Amino acid sequence: MNTPLSTLSRTWLSLIALAGAMTLATGDVRGDEAAWPQFRGPDSNPVSTNARLAETWGKTENVEWSAEIPGRGWSSPIVTGEKVLITSATTDGPSKSPQIGTEYSNEYVAELTKQGLSEAQVLEKVTARDIELPAEVQLHYFLSCRNLKTGKLEWQREFYAGRPPGGRHRKNSFVSETPVTDGKSVFVYVANLGLYAFDLKGKPLWSTPQEALPIYLDFGTGSSPVLAGRLLVIVNDNEKQPFIAAYDTKTGKEAWRQNRDVGIAGKPAPRSAWVTPYVWRHSGRTEIVTVGASVAISYDLAGKELWRMSGMSGAPIPMPFAYDGLLYVNGGRGRPLFAVRPGAGGDISLKQGETSNPYVAWSDPRGGTYLPTAVAYEGALYSVSETGILSRFDAKTGNLTYKTRIDPAATAFSASPWAYHGKVFFLSEEGQTFVVTAGETFQLLHVNELDDMALASPALAGDRLVLRTEHRLYSICRPRSG
Repeated sequence: MNTPLSTLSRTWLSLIALAGAMTLATGDVRGDEAAWPQFRGPDSNPVSTNARLAETWGKTENVEWSAEIPGRGWSSPIVTGEKVLITSATTDGPSKSPQIGTEYSNEYVAELTKQGLSEAQVLEKVTARDIELPAEVQLHYFLSCRNLKTGKLEWQREFYAGRPPGGRHRKNSFVSETPVTDGKSVFVYVANLGLYAFDLKGKPLWSTPQEALPIYLDFGTGSSPVLAGRLLVIVNDNEKQPFIAAYDTKTGKEAWRQNRDVGIAGKPAPRSAWVTPYVWRHSGRTEIVTVGASVAISYDLAGKELWRMSGMSGAPIPMPFAYDGLLYVNGGRGRPLFAVRPGAGGDISLKQGETSNPYVAWSDPRGGTYLPTAVAYEGALYSVSETGILSRFDAKTGNLTYKTRIDPAATAFSASPWAYHGKVFFLSEEGQTFVVTAGETFQLLHVNELDDMALASPALAGDRLVLRTEHRLYSICRPRSG
């Protein structure tokens, strides 16, 4: 691959710590209060009003149960019908271990370049150290179901065995896409491999294979499926032909497919992206909002383009979501954060010097982030960078209330923050959860320790916080009397 070293260095910033950042969108997935049917919950905004949720925990404190997770996966747990569903992949033999942070590949590129190695030699060495290629590994892909109250394994299904369809950066996993459930079936998607449907007893219902398409520098995948009525929607932004497609949830048959015009026109720029689409339901219509390389595009439920907006980064990760009448679109690190009004049509891109227009309510030119998706809570957006810089925006006006480092020890984040009880929770890659007071004044209250790497965003299932680390699954819950 002929990649200038300056570009190579920038692209290694696109490490894929995706399970905490690659996320699901809202669909027809509402149910009982204990259900958490997709990543970031039924509203794609992880907030709860349950008064019994724990605010403090540790490896034993307020831990109702924990269970070892075989293999690796950065997909998030989902919950339905008192069942916790999670995907993982085990390896025959050794596997390249993940590492905290996003700079180590960049630093290695700089070190090798300083040694006088050629561009090809640098790429070869970085790939050998930090990329796990399909020829290097044999995998077993699993969907597991545990009892929400006890953690007992109810069933486990291996849905694929063999070599993966593409490589992964060692910080990513081979199952970073979070499943989604409609309360009757669970739908598993592994990009470039296949779609798989099971009932809640683990019976396979159908499977639909997917073409193995190239992802930039074999970084791996992470965009999760979403539900829109009886349609299961996926976005696959790859280097060959990015597309969005919808499948019948009963049969797995393709209902429609549209190629995506993403990337920078006329330039040989990467077209891969890792953003989960968001099904935006408002009074005017239902639309599927996507973010790809350099552009956000919204579609109707038949796959027709409704509007587009430029200004996204070349390697976007955070998902769009709506709160209190506005759609929030994160353009990625170094790019804007946008608030979009319903009813847009055509090209709604901001012109040079603009921060708003008839459909863009407000934007912050440097408000975008790299990995975590923000949470909206009590009239504000709380957005954390991958390095632990927390920004609080007024959700209606975009006014920046404060911007501060959470804590000197808080240096690496991938998981989405969540909120309840007037507090916002930030899970670091080191397994520490920093608990911050919600409001206009920043205050760090305390830190909860789990002492295990964590990239996946948790599920808020009734009065339980279901949290995945690299090696374990935890049910965090205050003790019950009696």
